[in-house]
Amino acid sequence: MQRRSVLKLGSLGLMSGFFTSSLLGANTKNLIGFEQIAISTDDDFKVAKGYSAKVLVKWSDPIFSHAKKFDESKNIDDDYVKNANFVFGDNADGQKYFAINGSKEGLLVTNNEYVNPELMFNHNGKNMSANDIKYQQNSLGVTILNIKRDGSNFYKYKIYSKYNRRINANTPILITGEAKGDDALKTATDPKGELVFGTLNNCGCGKTPWGTYLTCEENFDDFFGSKDSKFMPSKRFERYGIKAKGGVYAWHLFDDRFDIKATPNEANRFGWVVEIDPFDPKSMPKKRTSLGRFKHENCEVVVDKFDNVVAYSGDDENNEFVYKFIAKNKFDRTNLKANLDILEFGTLYVAKFEGEFGEFKGRLKWIELTFGKNGLTKENGFISQADILIRAREAASFVGATPMDRCEWISKDPNSEFLYATFTNNKVRQEVDAANPRAKNKYGQILKWAPKNGDHANGDFAWEIFILAGNPKIKDGLYKGSNNINLNNMFNSPDGLAFDKDGRLWIATDGSYSNTGDYEDMGNNQLLCADPYSGEVKRFATGPRACELTGIAFSDDYKTMFISVQHPGEELKGSHWPEGGSHTPKSAVVMITKDDGGIIGA
Repeated sequence: MQRRSVLKLGSLGLMSGFFTSSLLGANTKNLIGFEQIAISTDDDFKVAKGYSAKVLVKWSDPIFSHAKKFDESKNIDDDYVKNANFVFGDNADGQKYFAINGSKEGLLVTNNEYVNPELMFNHNGKNMSANDIKYQQNSLGVTILNIKRDGSNFYKYKIYSKYNRRINANTPILITGEAKGDDALKTATDPKGELVFGTLNNCGCGKTPWGTYLTCEENFDDFFGSKDSKFMPSKRFERYGIKAKGGVYAWHLFDDRFDIKATPNEANRFGWVVEIDPFDPKSMPKKRTSLGRFKHENCEVVVDKFDNVVAYSGDDENNEFVYKFIAKNKFDRTNLKANLDILEFGTLYVAKFEGEFGEFKGRLKWIELTFGKNGLTKENGFISQADILIRAREAASFVGATPMDRCEWISKDPNSEFLYATFTNNKVRQEVDAANPRAKNKYGQILKWAPKNGDHANGDFAWEIFILAGNPKIKDGLYKGSNNINLNNMFNSPDGLAFDKDGRLWIATDGSYSNTGDYEDMGNNQLLCADPYSGEVKRFATGPRACELTGIAFSDDYKTMFISVQHPGEELKGSHWPEGGSHTPKSAVVMITKDDGGIIGA
């Protein structure tokens, strides 16, 4: 940074304004009621004193009575491929609890984001076969589980339940919204462009006020490639990271659907928000194309006091954007079922964060992404509204949206109009701005924004930075972090985010667990709790080696927390969690309860 910027920022003294600004509200009660725990580098899940943690379900656990148990020899024959449809999927991520009988019984809907070939196969992903590809496809997607309390605040899942369900890479899914039937979505197997098989790389999620689950397709590009190594993808493919060589999954070598030369439109059918009715096992999921196509992290739905239905979502890629969707119709409070297709049509906007560098706050402007407006015309290369939605990234760049530091989860404070969003890192950023104040950002930050007068459908918003993650032990200036980050609570790469009913903000991390260099004394990835009013941050839990913590969810009474432990032992880093011994490490959903039976965090 130039000298005058450094002088303006000083030693982050101005950042004390984060916690005294009129934006913060007047709540002064002490929200965080647990003793902070230390960092950990152990291969174990640890939680604060006075709490207990227990695995609910892990990858490969049978969720139907006829399913087989995990085979440590990893012999992937035809039967084992089919069996993947009847067990809990791999790499648990975003999830939500849906009540059947309050907090006594409900449905836990969990994303199974992707697979780790180095752990899944005895050849460590180096010698893929057609069966291996089918096994992968059946191991990701979404799992719906009927769970019931076991007499305490812990749950057990029911194997004999009509609700248990797996949605994977071959499940029929309807295409809905503005892009339905567009030529760019048509294939030989779907000449109408109305039905796609499967959902991929399901990362974050959302829960609607009308009782459905939103699963978000993120890094779908990893599953595409071409058997023709000389094939040159178009710039439109490149903007979404799609390359001819493909990724580690090698689907394109055995399934032409994922060969971008053989089936060029298939990739356009992924990168959407998918809506699922968890209570109807026979219902078909629906891709909501009007919300735009990009690498969705999660989708936070807000119904404001004017009955506007607004969905916020971030694009998890370096220098991509934050989006807002406003449904065409108003929310029907008298008949919730009348809202089941309310996300089918509406207007998409992209965010422009304005402000003076060094002030850590400013105005948030929403730019409409509608055909014929803001230069989105045929003369400028956009041929229809469907084209804009399919090429949302290009449209957002064209209208001048603010490139961000990888927007992850967005979560609304239940006690205010503020939405908080994690921006995990951006190691390639060169130009800084008000909302992204650090070049080569290794640590990430959390921003917040709110509309004036509680109207989420208007264009008048204010924003500010809530936390700059950093390492005050070895860094100075902005890389030290904001003044609510210290030697005891520091972390990097905030990712998962969720509020509880009392307004505690829970933060899960997905960053470096090297515990060396820039990440010295940060340990394994962790779960923290922040008070949005005082700015206080405390570490609540730590995960096993080489994992990410994500998918924060709660029972309706907030006496049970669910958290996903994803990819422990990735890249053969030596974890054997949760079974120990020489067992293959497995992603899992962990339950956390308070020993006195109380509310988590209180």
